Amino acid sequence: MLVSIVSHREPEPLDFGAFERLARFTLQMEGVPEGTELSIALVDLDEIATLNERYRGIAGPTDVLSFGCDEPCPTPGDEPITLGDVVIAPTVAEGQAVDLGHSVEHELDVLLVHGVLHLLGYDHEDDGDAAVMDARQVAILEAYADE
Repeated sequence: MLVSIVSHREPEPLDFGAFERLARFTLQMEGVPEGTELSIALVDLDEIATLNERYRGIAGPTDVLSFGCDEPCPTPGDEPITLGDVVIAPTVAEGQAVDLGHSVEHELDVLLVHGVLHLLGYDHEDDGDAAVMDARQVAILEAYADE
């Protein structure tokens, strides 16, 4: 069973179950082994801004950050494989949803899948990599919607 741990430090209540289902679905679509652990943190603007500046050197809030484990590999015994952490700022997602003309729930789903894909090695540093990542993100979200 895929393990998804959700930490909620953002004041707005959100549906944890939906995040867990989408995270599990994304990991399954990417062929990640059973027993993989993923942490999802929902944080406020101050916390995401602090993390963004500390780890990316960029002042101000961002929408999603991914922090991979140094070596996500099988551990001895029954311990899960730890993939990493996805940190999402729902308040930023709300503004982006309005700007993009879709629901906040959809924007949060996009950010979650985006963050997980980063943990799995996808990137968008150049146009080619961005196109691959975007296509995979869209494919996962479309497949999830068809579930």
